[in-house]
Amino acid sequence: MKYSIPQPVVDIIETLQKASFEAFVVGGCVRDLILEREPKDWDITTNALPEKIIELFPDSFYENEFGTVGVKTPRFIETTDPSHEHPSNNPKEKGSEAGRDIVEVTTYRTESNYEDKRRPKEVTFTLSLEEDLARRDFTMNALAYGPRKNDEWELVDLFSGEDDIQKKIIRTVGNPEERFNEDALRLMRAIRFWTELRNPKAEPSNNWQIEDASFQAIQKLSDNLSAISQERIRDELTKIILSKSPSEGIEMLREAKLLRFIIPELEVGIGVGQNLHHTYTVWEHNLRALATCPSKKLDVLLAALLHDVGKPATKRGNGYHSTFYNHDHVGARMTEKILTRLRFPKSVIQKATLLVDNHLFYYNVDEVTETSVRRLIKRVGLENMADLMAVRIGDRLGSGVPKAKPYKLRHLEYMIDKVSKDPVSVKMLAIKGTDLIEELGIPAGPQIGAILDVLLAETIEDPLLNTKESLLKRASLLKESPMETLRELAKEKIEEKRSEDNEQIKKKHWVE
Repeated sequence: MKYSIPQPVVDIIETLQKASFEAFVVGGCVRDLILEREPKDWDITTNALPEKIIELFPDSFYENEFGTVGVKTPRFIETTDPSHEHPSNNPKEKGSEAGRDIVEVTTYRTESNYEDKRRPKEVTFTLSLEEDLARRDFTMNALAYGPRKNDEWELVDLFSGEDDIQKKIIRTVGNPEERFNEDALRLMRAIRFWTELRNPKAEPSNNWQIEDASFQAIQKLSDNLSAISQERIRDELTKIILSKSPSEGIEMLREAKLLRFIIPELEVGIGVGQNLHHTYTVWEHNLRALATCPSKKLDVLLAALLHDVGKPATKRGNGYHSTFYNHDHVGARMTEKILTRLRFPKSVIQKATLLVDNHLFYYNVDEVTETSVRRLIKRVGLENMADLMAVRIGDRLGSGVPKAKPYKLRHLEYMIDKVSKDPVSVKMLAIKGTDLIEELGIPAGPQIGAILDVLLAETIEDPLLNTKESLLKRASLLKESPMETLRELAKEKIEEKRSEDNEQIKKKHWVE
């Protein structure tokens, strides 16, 4: 089968070939082509040494010990952030040439002596494509595609990777224990690939699986993950959380005995029963909250997963009448500690912690006032209210209730919308009472308020009047007019406007 390769990638391969070198697209981009997915990046492998690659492509950079040269090309990858190159290993280059992509071209190599369970101590360049493919992690990633005999492009598949892709099997290249001992991050990458590739709606018999021997090796060597940096673990966890099967991914990490090195605090909730408001254990509920949270934001999904992480520590009593007082605040402190340990960005830590700390906000339609809603908004921030609602929805659905958003939550959204809008008042005007005193010489007193009310009523009718110049001109005429009649008219117009706005907000949120 022929695959469509972007022209910039073809140009690099043809340039290498014309210089009498072999060159192939390799790894994940080939896997994605077979899966009919758009590759997020493109990698090329070649028997040309780095120095020769740089000679053939002057617009490139080489700052590593693994034989990888970054070749700059015109932009062609749709997912590239328009603000920077994709991705540059050279901090001096990053962001300096918007409109460029990077294709990584790497010399065939073998690796040995993985002393830190992550990076090889020895990297040896080789002339053999076969040796280069043999060092890769999974069969689905040990694929190359490029020109061979008669310049015809062919798939090089030495380890039945294409067959494994068709069968939806994640399998290591060669001996699983050897592959995982070389690089312990592969233990987690296997779970991440499984999470990203699987179809949440497909039957298990027709879905992606990790081959038995590979999964058993993951469990056996799970302790090796402790040697991996928190940053690397965070990156893999982020991809799992943002996949289409995040809760399944967390459960698989537990089954693989890896979660204890990532978020052991979650496992404490296994088997911890809840009270009459919950059908599931704390562990099950946290996973279900993550699965049903409607948001696609990382910080919100992390909050959904961790929102009840404080429950085991605060549980008092057993059975339907057990309590978990202050588990929201305890969970917030735990969330901050967990995400800090995993080296998440400060903004993610702060947001997730805030949402966990406030996920138990109280709201009853007949009891909560506009003042209490304003306090909630002040505490959480108006910009975070939709995200807090998303966590609450995940919390509800994760408890086994049928409705994600009952009437009282819709009513809360209505109240938030209502109190967050600047009320129809003299605050809307382009002038203040002090302007009337200073500019027009009107003495402080009831007359100032009467004039402002009239001006507000008139700007409701015609917003274009709301300039300081226009309002002062109009006020100079009004200061000699009888105020009571005009003020009564102003009051009528203001109340009418408030009523109209309120009805629109109610319809928006389907409340009465």
